Amino acid sequence: MASLPNKKMRFRACIVAGLMILVGFGAVILNLYKIQIKDGESYKQKATGQHLRAATINANRGTIYSSDMQRLAYSATSWKVIFSPASISDEEAELLAKGMSEILNVDYDYIIEKASNKKNHYQVIKSKVDKETADAASQFAIDNKISGVSLFPDSTRHYPYGSLASTVLGFVNADNEGAYGLEAYYNETLSGTPGRVVSAQNAWGTDMPFTYQDITSAKDGSSIVTTINSVIQSIAEKHLSTALTEHAVQNRATVLVMDVNTGKILAMSTMPDYDPNEPQKIKNPISLEKLSKLPEGSEEYRKTLVEEQMLQWSNKCVNEAYEPGSVFKVITTAIGLETDSIGLGSTFQCNGSFVAGGITKHCWKHAGHGTQDLAAAIQNSCNPAYMRIGQLIGASNFYQYYKMFGLNEPTGVDLPGEESGYFYSEEQLASTQGNLETCAFGQSFKVTPVQMLTAICAAVNGGYLYEPYVVEKVIDNEGNVISVTEPKVKRQVISEETSRLVCRLMAGVVEKGSGKHAAVPGYSIGGKTGTSEKLDSKSGFYAYSFVGVAPMDDPKVAVLLILDEPYETDLYGSTVAAPVVGAILSEVLPYLGVETSFTAAELAQQNATVPNVIGKTAHMGMAWMTKNQLSATIVGGGDTVIAQIPAAGTSIRKGGSVILYTDQASMEENVIVPDVRGKTGQVVNTILTNAGLNLKVKGITAESDTAIAISQSIEPGEEVSRGTLIEVEFTRQKPEAPVS
Repeated sequence: MASLPNKKMRFRACIVAGLMILVGFGAVILNLYKIQIKDGESYKQKATGQHLRAATINANRGTIYSSDMQRLAYSATSWKVIFSPASISDEEAELLAKGMSEILNVDYDYIIEKASNKKNHYQVIKSKVDKETADAASQFAIDNKISGVSLFPDSTRHYPYGSLASTVLGFVNADNEGAYGLEAYYNETLSGTPGRVVSAQNAWGTDMPFTYQDITSAKDGSSIVTTINSVIQSIAEKHLSTALTEHAVQNRATVLVMDVNTGKILAMSTMPDYDPNEPQKIKNPISLEKLSKLPEGSEEYRKTLVEEQMLQWSNKCVNEAYEPGSVFKVITTAIGLETDSIGLGSTFQCNGSFVAGGITKHCWKHAGHGTQDLAAAIQNSCNPAYMRIGQLIGASNFYQYYKMFGLNEPTGVDLPGEESGYFYSEEQLASTQGNLETCAFGQSFKVTPVQMLTAICAAVNGGYLYEPYVVEKVIDNEGNVISVTEPKVKRQVISEETSRLVCRLMAGVVEKGSGKHAAVPGYSIGGKTGTSEKLDSKSGFYAYSFVGVAPMDDPKVAVLLILDEPYETDLYGSTVAAPVVGAILSEVLPYLGVETSFTAAELAQQNATVPNVIGKTAHMGMAWMTKNQLSATIVGGGDTVIAQIPAAGTSIRKGGSVILYTDQASMEENVIVPDVRGKTGQVVNTILTNAGLNLKVKGITAESDTAIAISQSIEPGEEVSRGTLIEVEFTRQKPEAPVS
């Protein structure tokens, strides 16, 4: 029989038990200290992370405006439809996938896959959803008692004019960040600051809306106002698009319009282009043909698709260098005159070719031009004459002025990815025979179109080299101006006297020389043609170009157009590019408020006979009208004239407009005849011109200060074809009796 524990043993047991309790509580207290004090902040953050759910609210990007305050790109609130896989059953997931695939056009299997991760509390079904569709998705979840479906504010970028100026604007990627163009260059300015929504959730991941919610509002980005004028941009793109199809251009075409006295870029386009609302979609027919020959889904197809997408996003004016050809003769002329290497009285012999460095270079006129002065040499675009001018200038002068015109470095234009071409070193220019001579007529080196036109502007504006720019000011959400871009003169390259001589010589090119197809009735246009062989191309293709400046007595605007690799052969810049630039200027100059000015000889004969241009290309038809001192408007999406109003042989006022139709549908569009009775001659002419109609004067001359219209051949309010001739009879107003 065991003995009962005595008092001493019981005491020891109590001591041991007490010690055990003390150690146990000590361990607990130590752990509590470690958890609550030492590691408390870390556990607090983990707990908060488990109990709180955060979502980003995208900020709206700032608006991109044209100079005439049209919205070229803007952001609008859209919605992000999300759900919590942890909050729904498999049956609910199937129902959700079926409904959302129909409402949101999202793949059924995609939703099922995302719903399978039961640890996920935040999964996006679709972003950038419009309000009506988002509401329909939310209502579906409510009607079917599916928990965990929510809507969060999102932001969607819109380009309301589609492809207009797309290669300038660029686009945004899926994360709403600028990917190309102005969107990329000014991304930080446009982006704004995202907001956040933080809400509490229970152990099952379901929101507890009345427990905790914190919203930090998004701050929208600033807006930018560009120098791009939406009207001038539309004019330039319309004619560029027509030229693209007229001549089956293989390597895209580009046009650049610049204010010669500030460096402002008024229009810039590369075609074929793309729609920034759908930037991944290929528009170029040549690219589509390439892709059609490859197995869809193959590695080669994917690689080619990426290459063609990057090509259509490229801004040819800024990102691609080319050999300028004879357009560069304007710069060579300016250098020669400024350095006194040549003068207006200098003469040059052309026998049809010129030998330099053992290589014979031919003139386009193989029989030669004989003896020419400087004006004739530039009018004839004579390569042998300019090779000799290059020798007279010398390598050192030529190289230094090439740099002075800014052609050896990027212009600094505010667009991404600007290239700067390439040129010889001064030593290479001097030591290797033939380099200087070929450079003098624009071959064997490369510049970008924006470099070339910036230099041309300096040659005609008094010699001042401006830094070109596209954004003129930044404004905040309330319209307050944050910053303004002022025109920046880098330096004066040539004297004002030399610049005036260059203008005079360029005007002669259009009046008497190779640029005659760029002439516009009533305006003094100067220009230079360019037909440059692509020396790095094995296929022997050419780039055809023309630069036009107007008005030559006080230059305001310059246009450079390049058609890269037209399909036809035996072409020249004079017949391909010059008519297109003339067409652009014929609309841009009146828009800018530049007044027409006819010579006394031109006014002596008021009327001109309309020539027959049916069957000609649209721009050549315009050129024929110009030759007859008439203007023309191309209507339709075709490239060949199928009808004209007024008809061939009709006598109308000089400067009147002939409508050239290029497709059948456009011929069915009519205009309303206005009432011009009781109006003076000049007012009548303006009203009818603005209505797209032509005036034929009956009675006294409409130019008389006292001429007033008393009748018109077609009654006001009638519908007639655009370009219809309205005969208006004028009589002389009786002078008011003098006030005694």
